[in-house]
Parts: sequence; structure tokens; C-alpha cells
Amino acid sequence: MSDLVPDKILSLLKKKESYISGEDISAQLNISRQALWKHIQDLKDSGYTIEAVPHLGYRLEASPDRLFEFEVSRGLNTKTLGKKLFYFDTLTSTIDMAMDLGVKGASSGTLVLAESQTKGKGRLGRSWFSPKYKGLYISLILRPDMLPTQAPILTLLTAVSICEAIKVVSGLDTRIKWPNDILINNKKLCGILTQVVSETDKIDFVIISAGVNVNNDKKALTATATSLKEHKKEEICRVSLLQEILRRLEENYLVLEKKGAGQILEKWRQHNTTLGRRVKVYCQHKHNEGEALDIDSDGGLLLRKDNGLIEKVMAGDVVHCR
Repeated sequence: MSDLVPDKILSLLKKKESYISGEDISAQLNISRQALWKHIQDLKDSGYTIEAVPHLGYRLEASPDRLFEFEVSRGLNTKTLGKKLFYFDTLTSTIDMAMDLGVKGASSGTLVLAESQTKGKGRLGRSWFSPKYKGLYISLILRPDMLPTQAPILTLLTAVSICEAIKVVSGLDTRIKWPNDILINNKKLCGILTQVVSETDKIDFVIISAGVNVNNDKKALTATATSLKEHKKEEICRVSLLQEILRRLEENYLVLEKKGAGQILEKWRQHNTTLGRRVKVYCQHKHNEGEALDIDSDGGLLLRKDNGLIEKVMAGDVVHCR
């Protein structure tokens, strides 16, 4: 779907509710009728339902829920995020591809997305189950003007943005478990992974990756996982959800750039399910336990231990004790 001609054909078909003649399409795109017929067949093979009637022409009946560049770009209306997009039917990992593009100088806002991953990555070397055409598996390259120590705020910003987008598209309420999980009814819906490439005092680029269970069937999920489809009782348009995630990310990212982290942190507090609870935080073969009091200005978790001391934790796996 990288060829611009099919995109232009789809644009013409989507503008018309009735039929548009092959002659008109060929003339507008300056292609032969034979070339048009071939492109139409390719679009059908990609999942588009296109009706062809002699003497009337072509009409688009239905579009597949595929994350083709044309579908994602149409009506996106962001300034930078997702404007440069790399789409793959299958990848080992969107993170690996984004890392390669980032090292080669890809611009801020570049998006890598795949319909499936053979080696999807989670935190601490874990895998992320990535069945084809069911979820969102994305990696976004950003080049923020901030210190490397401030980068964890981007994880919280991403979680907030995804929660907001899910609410808009599906009406479902979600909660954030520090630092990077999005839950529905205490089951995991989405994981976020942030990787920073930096020098001592300067970020070169950041890769923000997310895996969202959208239309996954309940029977294919683990007992601790869930999907939007399971709770909505119907399939969610993945294109619409991805577009809204990108819009919310850009909006919140601009707030962070212009006004600092305050508004983002307050939004996170409103969505969170960790603060005020007794938790255990596991990190590198040790754990801290206590009451989750708040988050710091850079996204660290402030933990009041049983001895009364307050400790700041920047990373780890959180278990809610109660």
C-alpha cells in the first residue's frame, strides 16, 4: 500500500457515495484503464470491498480495519506525530525498527506500526503477545529538549494520552498502574515501554512503544489480561483509536513543552490506581514495600516505608497489596 496511486484511487472513491466511472478515475490520475483495473484488484486483495458495475463504474462498499498509511493519515490532523509513518504487516518488533530509524536520524514524530509482531517486547525483556489485526503495536520516535533524567515523564504522558483516547473512541474508563500499565477492572489492557538514547546531559531521541489489546478475543488472552472488545462487547475501529492516541499524545506533549509537567502529572493522578495503596515494588532482585504516596515531578513513585522514611522509586514492577 505504499504506492501513491492506490491511495489516490481510495481518496476518490471515499469522496463519492455513488459510483465513479473508470474513465473519470483514469483521467484524473493520468493512468490507463488497464492500470486502474490492476490497482482495483490490488485494493480488493488488501481487504477493500469495491463494487464494479458496467456503465456505472466503481463504488467503495467497505474498508478493512487495517492500519494502512492512507487510512491512518486521512483525517489525522496532527502537526508532527504520525506524519511520517512506516507500516508493516509483520515485524519482529516495532521497537527494533524505530531504534534503527532513530539512529539514522528519523525526525521527531516518526511512527512505526505493525499489524503483528513475532518478537514483541515488554519491560525487562518480557514478550508482548501480538496477534495479527487484533491490537495496536506502535513505536514513536521523539526528540525532546529535556534532560535524560526527565524522560520518565514521557511514560506517564503516554499512559494518560492512551486513557483519554480510549475514553473518546470507546467510552470505556481505564486506570493507570504505575509506571506503565493501563488496566480495566484490574486486568492489563496496555503496556508502555520507553527507551532513551542519550549522552550525559542531552537526549538524542526517545522511543515510546505501546501494545494495546483492542479486538483480542477473551479466550486468546491470559487470565490477567483483557481487551477493549471484551468490555465493549463489540469490535473497536483500530484506525480511529490510533488516530485519537496520536492526537492526544501531541496535545499533551505540547502542554509538557510549553507549561512543564504539572498538568500532565495531575491528569495522571486522576487516572491512576496506585496512589494511596500499599504496594511492593520489585526491581533487580530486591523489593521495597510501603504506601504509594504520590509521584514526583519527573514521574518517580514516592513510597512511605514502614519506618516512616519516604523513598523515591524510579522503576520496577508494582504489586498492589490492597
